[in-house]
Formats: sequence, structure tokens, C-alpha cells
Amino acid sequence: MENNRLDLTTGKPLQRILQFSTPLIFGTLFQKLYSFVDSIIVGHFISANALGSVGATYSLNFLIIGFMQSFCVGLGIPISQSLGANHGRDVQRFFWNGLYLSIAISIFFCVLMTYYTEPLLIAMRTPQPLLHDAVIFIRPQFVFIWVTVLYNFSASVLRSLGDSRTPFYTLVLASLLNIIIDVVLIGIFHWGVIGAAVATIIAQAISGLMNIIWLVKTSIIIDFRHPQLKFSARHTYRLAYIAFPMGIEYSISAIGAIIMQFAINSLGTVYVVSQTAGEKIRQMFTLPIESIGMGMATFIGQNFGAHSMSRIRQGIKDGMKIQIIYYGICLIIIMLFADPLSELVIGHHPELIHLSSLYLRLMSLTLFLHGTLMIYRYTLQGLGFSLLAIWSGVGELIGRSIVSLIAIVLNSFIAVCFINPVAWGLAGGYCCWMVYRQLKKIAVSFTREVN
Repeated sequence: MENNRLDLTTGKPLQRILQFSTPLIFGTLFQKLYSFVDSIIVGHFISANALGSVGATYSLNFLIIGFMQSFCVGLGIPISQSLGANHGRDVQRFFWNGLYLSIAISIFFCVLMTYYTEPLLIAMRTPQPLLHDAVIFIRPQFVFIWVTVLYNFSASVLRSLGDSRTPFYTLVLASLLNIIIDVVLIGIFHWGVIGAAVATIIAQAISGLMNIIWLVKTSIIIDFRHPQLKFSARHTYRLAYIAFPMGIEYSISAIGAIIMQFAINSLGTVYVVSQTAGEKIRQMFTLPIESIGMGMATFIGQNFGAHSMSRIRQGIKDGMKIQIIYYGICLIIIMLFADPLSELVIGHHPELIHLSSLYLRLMSLTLFLHGTLMIYRYTLQGLGFSLLAIWSGVGELIGRSIVSLIAIVLNSFIAVCFINPVAWGLAGGYCCWMVYRQLKKIAVSFTREVN
């Protein structure tokens, strides 16, 4: 791992951010690829309604799995800050106490969601033709949520130590395996949507185990021969102070997504299926910038630990340059190819293709709002201000709630297309303001320490 580790406190910020984030980008793309392939296989081998059932679980998945993913990212931030400050003992203590927190939160959500999956989907007014398959698809993933935590915690630790390549390699292998299992279970054995769920669980379990094995065999910074197993209230508090707000912030945003799903469900099955297809494609385009954001959190965290204000400011500027150029390219691609991309997911259903393409084209006009949110939100978290970042989730909740209400009242699919952009705009504006406000305070603090 030492050969894979990047020191983000040296070198040109733009180059370092791209070097560190490139494996993250490809890793998340492959992670989304097996979700995307799930959709194609489910849509083509089972039915359009089965695809709608998978899509109907998105916001609930966003709420619970999203909480766990963000929580695990938060557990890595104190590790990256300690690494930047050259506090090796703290790195080890944060690792072991983070592991304890991960186990506890996995048990909690496993028990909770095993019993409440179906009632929550019913409360979201999931259309009756989609409900049964939706429960079958998502409940096993909640039962095995520890698998999700295993991968995300191990990947977060590796990234916080500067190694973004290893999680990428393990994820690529697991993604390819997932596609093979999908085809076998759904296409050959006709397991239906449960086959897609099983394939995802197996893929994440393998990638998580491989991360742990690599960490144990190669890490010099974390000494597994003489582990610091003792519980530390101070380190646990610091981990919880950052990780729980990050998870809660994501979940607040997800509540807005549930409200959004409620609005879409009220329009009927045709609109649920169309939006599901469009959203799957949209996520493929936005994932690279989400990965740049995750890279920013580690970059900012290490340089915050090293007290390098100039690198923090330059890193933010470079992150914004990346997202503006990237989303300009995405706009052109989506405008030209929205129809064939939609048909790839849905199959030859002209009405569904038209609605999915409309969703994509309108969304593409506002992707820069998403990019701005990713850069500034992860910067705020990398600085350690996860409690302040919670309010960006509140902004997303407000935005999604207002536009969802408009969509329900007007019975408008056009309004649905603008639910996410409004949420991104409100949350991104808040994060921009808060980052620059906190940077002024940090600059003063660093100057006083030097003096």
C-alpha cells in the first residue's frame, strides 16, 4: 500500500487531486456500472415493471445505505487529518475505534430495516404492481448491510491514508463478478429481482474482504501486529462528531428524495419507470464529480492537518475548474444521445424513452449546481465541520419538498425534472458561503499558532 499512497500535502494541488481522484472516479463508475447493468438486465430479462420496482427503492436505499456510506467517509477524515499532522498513534486509535462504531451501527440498521422495509415502501405510496418486487429487492440488502459497511469503511481508511488505487482494483473485480452473477441468476436461473440483490451483496462482500486483506498485509502506518484495541472515549467522540453529522446530513437529503419519490409515485407507473431509467443514467454522469468531491475531502483533510492554507484555497479553485469543464462535456453528450441511452435501459418503449430523455435533457442544464455542491460540501467536511454541513442537507430537503409539492399539485412530470436541481442549488449556495466564512477563521487561527 505504501507504493500506492499519495502525500497530498506536496506537489501541485490540481495534479494531486486528479491523481488521487482518478481511481475513485473509475471505482465509483464501476460500482454504478453493476447497478446500471442490474437495471439493463432487469429491464430486458424480466420486465419494465421489475425495473420500476428496483427504482422505487432508490430513495429508501438513498436514506439508509447513503447514511452508512457517508458515515464511513466521515470515519476516515480524522485519520487523514492525523496523517497530515504526522500523529501515527492517533491514526491507529482512530482506525480501531472507527471499526467499533461501524460494527455497532451495522447491527442497529440491520435489525431496524429487516422489520420496517415494507411498511416504509407502503407509506411512500409505492404502486401496488411494484411493491412485492421492491421489497424482495431491497430487504436482503438491509439484512446484509454489514457487507456495505465492510467495503465502505475499509475503502475510507485506505483513501484517508492516501491509497485510492486499492479500493478501485477490488471494486473493478467485484463489479465484473456482479455482472456475471446477474446474468446467471436472472438470465439463466430466472431468480427475478432477488437475483440482482444477491449479486450486489456478493460483489460488495468480496471487495470489502479484499480491502481488509490488503490493509492487513501492507499497512505500515496501522500496526496490526500490535493493535491499539483499547477503547478510547476521546477518539470515539471525535469520530462520532464528524461521522454522524455526515450520515445525518445525507439522510436529511434522502428524506427529500423520499418525498420526491412520493411525488413521482403519485403520477403513476409509466412515470416511475421513465424517471428510474433517467435517474440511473444521470447518476452515471454525476458520479465522477462525486468522486472528485470525495478526493477533495481527503486532500483538504491532510492539508488542514499540515496547516497549509494556500493549498486548501488552491485545491478548491482547481476542483471547481474540473467540474465546470467536465459538466460542459456532459451537457453536449446528453443533449445528443439521451434517446439511445434511455432505450438501452428501458428497451423499445417509445413513450418511456420520450419521458426519460426529457428528464435527462432538462437535468443536464443544471449539472453545474451539482458539481458546485460536491466541491464545497466535501471541503467543509474535510475541514472537520460536519455539523455545519448538516444544514446543506436541510437545504436539499427544503428544495425537494417544495418542488415535489408543486409536482403533486400540478400533476407535472416537468416539475419532477427540477426537484434535484433546486435542491442542489440551495445546498450548494449554503456550502459556498460557509466554506469561505470558515476559511477566514482558520487562516486567523493558523497565523496565531505561527506567531
